[in-house]
Amino acid sequence: MAVEVKELLEAGVHFGHLTRKWDPNMAPYVYMERNGIHIINLYKTAAKIEEAGDALAKIAASGRKILFVATKKQAKDIVAEKAGSINMPFITERWPGGMLTNFVTIRKAIKKMATIDRMKKDGTFLTLSKKERLQVDRLRAKLEKNLGSIVDMTRLPGALFVVDIKREHIAIKEAQKLNIPIFAMVDTNSDPRQVDYVIPANDDASKSIDKILTHVTDAITAGLNERKAEKADKDAAKSDKKAAPKKAKAAKDEEE
Repeated sequence: MAVEVKELLEAGVHFGHLTRKWDPNMAPYVYMERNGIHIINLYKTAAKIEEAGDALAKIAASGRKILFVATKKQAKDIVAEKAGSINMPFITERWPGGMLTNFVTIRKAIKKMATIDRMKKDGTFLTLSKKERLQVDRLRAKLEKNLGSIVDMTRLPGALFVVDIKREHIAIKEAQKLNIPIFAMVDTNSDPRQVDYVIPANDDASKSIDKILTHVTDAITAGLNERKAEKADKDAAKSDKKAAPKKAKAAKDEEE
């Protein structure tokens, strides 16, 4: 789906930061300066959204997860809603150090949540003292808050999508270390060289974040649908293959 420059304009995607706060590496994406603020070239933004969308659709179609990262206030709820709607993992609370580089430890913490849930189901939890139950409940709540949204991420993600690369610099560094492709909304105060797929955009306004995330998640949905269709075709082909000998036998019996 083509990205309309007009809709990006209406969402305020073009507003950058104050000129004194800019990163010179963002120069290719800046259209002009107005009242001491850099204005982002929305034609470039539209082209970059489409480029990133195509790449994300391919990753989704391959069956890999895309991890969304946004801990800033304006982006948290939007990212949780958009990523959740397409069943993709997301981090909107504090980034847990070693989330990617020490993924085994993170998985152990997630398994701890499952163990606590099992204890509650099989009655073991009730054998604990009141103080121990309180401690376990607190631990479960803390784990849920920080890691609940990545429970289904059983292996490292195929890509990272970040809102505000300056704020999420630890996540960026970890992804770079592991060569995980980084997609991001990059404002005029950030260095785009840290990102594989740059979407030059206002990363402070919720309207702008919502607009970009809508396009991104639509592209991922297209990739997921493609994967479903391929799987359905394969299953149908398998069924036909299994049914072929029976059909042949039935036809032979009819002839006789």
